[in-house]
Amino acid sequence: MGRGKVELKRIENPTNRQVTFSKRRNGLLKKAFELSVLCDAEVALIVFSPSGKAYQFSSHEITRTITRYKIELGIAKADDQGFTSMEVWRNEIEDLSRTIEALEARERNFAGENLSGLGMKELKQLERQLRVGVERIRSKKLHELEEASTSSIILGSDSARLFQRIE
Repeated sequence: MGRGKVELKRIENPTNRQVTFSKRRNGLLKKAFELSVLCDAEVALIVFSPSGKAYQFSSHEITRTITRYKIELGIAKADDQGFTSMEVWRNEIEDLSRTIEALEARERNFAGENLSGLGMKELKQLERQLRVGVERIRSKKLHELEEASTSSIILGSDSARLFQRIE
């Protein structure tokens, strides 16, 4: 069952208007987050309420995204552009450094190191991931062994035929 079409006009009742604003704002922020995660997009969203309160979401540092936007539009001044571009790259390097640190920490966890900082939920997730990984490795190993034995049987029969020809 679908929803009815909503007529887009200002909501006159202030309570209903505030409730609608709050719900739609949360939905918009959620969609911005989902877009940044699913599509690896750099997203910045700023919403001002009727009372003037600011709400924001940014997948990266918001000033970096705004600076990038200004550069893209050519709004940044020529003398600022070198500085802002450098700032954008500095922020990018910081983001990548944090990502590298997180991946290295995860790799150490997979090796059984630095587990003291993990809670029960993280330990269970790590255990499950390791179990799945071991199952995949065993499956691949079994597949390789089956291929090798099939190849050796074929080679053995070819070898026997060759010996028969020689004799």
